[in-house]
Order: sequence, then C-alpha cells, then structure tokens
Amino acid sequence: MSEIEKTLLPGSDPELIKQAVNDYSLACGTACRFIDNLGATVFISREPQEQLSVCEFAGKVLPGAPTESTSEISCTKACENAHLYGCYQSERFGGRYIYFCPIGLTHWASPIMQEGTVIGALVGGPVHLVDPEEFLIEEMAAKNGIHQSNLPRLRQEMAVLPVVATERVNSMSEILFLTARGLSDHTFSELDIRKGSTDLQARLWEQVSFMKNYSYASDDILAYPIEKEQRLLELIETGNKTGTQELLNEILGHIFFSSSGTIEVMRARVIELVVLLSRAAIRGGADVEQIFGLNYMYLNKISSFRNIDEIAYWLSGILGRFTDQVFNLTNVKHADVIYRAIDHVRKNYMKKITLEDTAARVFLSPAYFSRIFKEEMKENFNSYVNSVRVDAARRLLLKENIPLVEISTMVGFEGQSYFSKVFKKNVGVTPGRYRESRGNAPAQHK
Repeated sequence: MSEIEKTLLPGSDPELIKQAVNDYSLACGTACRFIDNLGATVFISREPQEQLSVCEFAGKVLPGAPTESTSEISCTKACENAHLYGCYQSERFGGRYIYFCPIGLTHWASPIMQEGTVIGALVGGPVHLVDPEEFLIEEMAAKNGIHQSNLPRLRQEMAVLPVVATERVNSMSEILFLTARGLSDHTFSELDIRKGSTDLQARLWEQVSFMKNYSYASDDILAYPIEKEQRLLELIETGNKTGTQELLNEILGHIFFSSSGTIEVMRARVIELVVLLSRAAIRGGADVEQIFGLNYMYLNKISSFRNIDEIAYWLSGILGRFTDQVFNLTNVKHADVIYRAIDHVRKNYMKKITLEDTAARVFLSPAYFSRIFKEEMKENFNSYVNSVRVDAARRLLLKENIPLVEISTMVGFEGQSYFSKVFKKNVGVTPGRYRESRGNAPAQHK
C-alpha cells in the first residue's frame, strides 16, 4: 500500500491525486505537493527544480532533525507545522489560504475532504511575493536559528525563485481550491459555511445549554469532574503533552461510561468536552480565534450521530486539532502573522498605515497584534513602519531630480518636520545633510 493510500479513506484514488499535483505544477509553473493531516509531505511534483531545491536546503539548515518523509524532499518539523497550519487555516477560511513558511516564502493551501474530514491538503509554492531584500533574510535567519555560514547559499537558493504578483498568487490559490474540490467528496461544499463563522464559542455554549435542558439528563450527570478539568489545565500550561492526552482519554472514557448508552446525553457531554478543550488550549497559549476556527459543520454534525463509534471518530479529529494548536502551531502562527504584517508594510509604506488596520488584516485584535509584533521584532509596530519609510527615503535622497520636500510625502510621512525628526533619529543626520554627502555623512551626536 502506498503512502497516499494510507492517508486516504477506502475507495479513493491515489493516482488521481498524483496526477492532479503534477498537472497543477505543469500548468501553473510552480511546485505542488500533497500533505497528510499531520503536515508531512506525501507526494511532491518534480518541477520546478529551483523551488524544490530551496525547500530541500531549508530542510537541512533549519534547526531540528529532518522528519521521516516519503517524498524526496527532507523537511524539519518547523516546515511540516507551517504547512499543517496552512491546511488548518484553509479549512477555516472557506478552502483557501495563503501563508508564509519559516524562511518567509509564500505558499497557498487547500484541504482535501472525505466524509467531512480533512485527510490532507494540496500546497502550492514556494514563490516570492516581493523581491527578496538582504535585511529581511538576515532577520529571518537569526529568528530561525540558521547559522551564518549558510546565508550565502540560502541567498543563492532564494534569488532564483520567481517573484509573483499578488493577483497571480490569488488566482493560483483559486485554481488549487478548485483542484482540491475535485479530489474531495460532496462534504467539501460544507467549507463555504466557514466563511461566516465568527462567534463559535457562543454557539458551543448554546449547544451545551440546549442539551442540558433534556429532562432525562441532569446537571449532575452532565457535569465534568472539577479535579480532572483543573489537572488538565495544569498539564497544558506546563506543556505535558503525554499527560494531557492520557487525561483526555480518561475523560472520554468517563463520558461513555456515565452516559449509559443514552446518545442524547453522550452528545451533550462531548460538546462540553469540546468547551473544556478550548479552555485548556487557550490557557496553553493558543490563539482564541484559531481555537474557535472550528466551523458550523462540526456543531451541526454531532446531532446526526447515532452511535458511540461515530462520536469517537468525530471527537478524535477535534482532540488532534486542539492538541496541534497548543503544542505545535503557536510559533508558526506568530511567524505567519509577522511576515504578513511586514509584507503589508513594505508594499504600502507610502500610504497611511495604522496598527489597527494591519491587525485586522492578520485577523487579530490590535492589542494582541501589538504585543506579539514587539516580542518577535524587538521594536514596536510604529517604529518598524518608520524604519521602512526612512530606508525608502534614503534611496530617494540619492536621486537629485526629486525635490526634498516631495520625498517625505512619497514615503508616507504626513509632514516635513516630522519626517526630518524621524530621519535624523534613525540615521543620525538630517535628510538634507544626507543628500549633500551622497549618503556618506557621519552621524551627528549631541
């Protein structure tokens, strides 16, 4: 049995997935791969070679031993987690998601669904959205623990990757979505419901309240043992994954035992377990929006279950999803957020940029986005925006045909005096002095 056959449900055609991957790659001129529901690459196209080469090299220089892979590309856990994150987000956002890998390259993913379950995903890329710049590569390498000796080769590998316009990436993402739809069964259409899902935590609690109104299901029967809940939260907060899984299994056994075979009670208890898991995941550091990125399908589907086997199969997917969010994907989430924010700033620095608008673009609250940006970048968001604008101004100041008074507006500063103040703070000299010296003026100190 091939690795793809092990991933798929009975009756699926593994050769069809291979053909789709290769055809997509040939038609779009970009690499394509099929990953399983753990993020591991199962099959990857043979071309384009330069895209495969950079992934292969990244798998060797990123910290951590390469994972076992059935494809020809070696991957670290960081790479697998990035693709797994893209898969989860594509499921959340209606079947398509564009994201950045650990080394800042752009990928896009669409899930393949069978019987309402994500069994894997198609992933396109890597490509560049913007021309690679030295300082960003340096920052990325330092952040990911890539040794300095590997930077020349990394720059060389990344330099040959195509720079693709945002519009084309969006179109290739849409084609990948249609390809994944064709490889899925009818349950793929349920992804459309996910686009409007914004308050699933409230829906979970509504379901719990509804189930508790069953006359034959008392609060005593439905309640979780408090000591087990507290112990579960403690284990998650200390990162004890093994202990957490054992406790989750114990609680699941308690549900089946205490329900006495009553399917309505069992449904209510399982929904309550999902709420318990969400609390634990959030306390463990997972993002609230990501945890409640579950969709209406999950909540609606539980009412159709008729036996323990169906509930256990459904719940196992929920358990795995929440566990991945807590223990594997937090850092990947932050990397994705930071790269998206940086990409937005670098493309729009000449316009008005606010923290609130940028936070909305990465689906986070302004306060939370501000905190993780400062933690990751070691400077606040506004300072970073100003530094990008100053770098752009330095390049323009070397062009004598552009009046000094116009440059501040061209790079996004609203006033000449504020521009001069920020420029001198960052560079050490005034814009006029910088132009006069052709960029070679020594910094002036008070």
